[in-house]
Amino acid sequence: MRAFAPIVLPPLGALYGAITRARTAFYEAGLVPVYQLDKPVISVGNITAGGTGKTPLVEWLTRVLFREGRRVCILTRGYGRVDSRQRVVVSDADTVLATADQAGDEALLLAEQLRGMAVVISDGDRVAAGRWTLRRFDIDTFILDDGFQHLRLRRDLNIVTIDATNPWGGGHLLPYGRLREPLSSLRRADCIVMTRVEQVRDTLDIVDRLGRLSGNRPVFLSQMHARGFSLLGKPKVAASGISLKNPILAFCGVGNPEAFFNGIRSQGYELALTRAFPDHHSYKWQELNSLMEDAKLLGVRNLVTTAKDAVKLTSFDFEIPCHVLDIEVVMEDAEPLVELIRASLAAHSD
Repeated sequence: MRAFAPIVLPPLGALYGAITRARTAFYEAGLVPVYQLDKPVISVGNITAGGTGKTPLVEWLTRVLFREGRRVCILTRGYGRVDSRQRVVVSDADTVLATADQAGDEALLLAEQLRGMAVVISDGDRVAAGRWTLRRFDIDTFILDDGFQHLRLRRDLNIVTIDATNPWGGGHLLPYGRLREPLSSLRRADCIVMTRVEQVRDTLDIVDRLGRLSGNRPVFLSQMHARGFSLLGKPKVAASGISLKNPILAFCGVGNPEAFFNGIRSQGYELALTRAFPDHHSYKWQELNSLMEDAKLLGVRNLVTTAKDAVKLTSFDFEIPCHVLDIEVVMEDAEPLVELIRASLAAHSD
């Protein structure tokens, strides 16, 4: 199949692109209805498939809004959950009310990271979910998670994340490349947040091209910083300050596994083995047992995974300690973006 990929996949990408452009044109021409919620909506999305750092940015944005005194609800599709048709209250802001199977791994991670700060709802129909939430919770701001392609819902601020380590998605649309839309769609964005800039040598050319593609939308630079390691299933406060012993086996099921592995290496650790599973992977005991057998053969003292994977692993017993690398987005110059957020909220109120 791989031998035929350069022949078969480009025409499929062209067809996908034609469908995507037509869909966008229908919305822009008013041929398909766009709905509005009674409260401001800030969308965080991407233009490439896979991990661009979108979920940590949603967390960062929620914390900013919380400090501004906003009452936030995160509307997410809840990708990878068992029943995608069900509306699930993942968190009521105070209590996490769902499992990873019910909510989706990213939705559950956001709920756990943002206890006391945000209601989290998993629902494929974000318009209906938003209206339902307004009837049941005291909400004044919505964050639309993975919302760039969700054109049914009008937004007050459209943020697109671009991964500095793979900004152009291989230059091809799905399924040949990783682009979910043509790069020209960046003109729909109000601003761009480039993530993982600490993993590239020079961002000037990327920023310049993003400016030309987006019509000179502002581009903000951000880094992924490690908060530290915690022991899987243990409170982070109790496990803070952990220093692991080399060598390490790292595994994950995320969209950009190399960024995760490089993040561990940047902490000065030696990776004896890395194992990348598909994004949103649902782990089986046989897979984890195989990992531990490999770790024993290599003399590995610790396993390390991502926070996104960790929410699906708490029911497993690990013979070798399994730790979680917790990361956060750090903006290189946050204030201009915060001012843009404030302006979008004020404009909705007006």
